[in-house]
Amino acid sequence: MPLDIRRHAWPIAVVADAVAVLLFTLIGRANHHESTGVHGVWHTAWPFLLGAGLGLALTAYSRLRPTAIRAGVRVWVWTVVIGLVVRSASGGGTALAFIVVAAIVLGVFLVGWRVALSWRSWRSRWRRLSP
Repeated sequence: MPLDIRRHAWPIAVVADAVAVLLFTLIGRANHHESTGVHGVWHTAWPFLLGAGLGLALTAYSRLRPTAIRAGVRVWVWTVVIGLVVRSASGGGTALAFIVVAAIVLGVFLVGWRVALSWRSWRSRWRRLSP
């Protein structure tokens, strides 16, 4: 039975965004030969998870569908800005290279799954209209 995306939009968005941030964290920590244990991942991920949560909260407040590409851009911006500010305030590094990589990778992950989902929905609608 296919998943009803509209009915399950919020759980899909929350889980997919959390997975995106955790994947970003795991890849980054592994590339820098840092611990990929729970404590290390949490230490790096929590500021970005906070940003993603605030972005999703703003999306809910504005009554925007959380799986929309526009919502993905909003969540991405909030994730990067809040994540970097909180990371810096809590003593984490915010070198220019990290800022650039974080912005690009989180953008691809947070907006990317929404683009793929929108493309899938658009394609299925197009197929129904085609003879």
